[in-house]
Amino acid sequence: MALINWSDEYSVKINSIDQQHSKLVELINQLHSAMKEGKGKEAIGRIVSELISYTKVHFTHEESLMVKHSYPGYLKHKSLHDELVNQVLEIEKELNSGKTVISQDVLNFLKKWLVEHIVGTDKLYTTFMNSKGVV
Repeated sequence: MALINWSDEYSVKINSIDQQHSKLVELINQLHSAMKEGKGKEAIGRIVSELISYTKVHFTHEESLMVKHSYPGYLKHKSLHDELVNQVLEIEKELNSGKTVISQDVLNFLKKWLVEHIVGTDKLYTTFMNSKGVV
């Protein structure tokens, strides 16, 4: 069973961003499955690395659209992105050092952050971006 089920309620009405959000959901679900199946540290580490890498790609894309179209909430939005990247890099660092393992708490944190960020923050730019022709 998936930790997060993609739903239309998560759509920001911008195809490229919805596709990237869906991929992030998929990666979190892969991490959840690997943990439940008792996969090794190496397999989980690969998924965490891919999640971090893809998150950075997604944030860069989203932020470039905001800059290109002069989105007024850009700086605040970028600071939220930076905060998450730092938190996830810290989780990866602890995982690699053996201090921590991926736990249900970590998965719940990622799920909560992603869903709340999409619904509570990303959706704030939908009308603005759509009015600029970004769909």
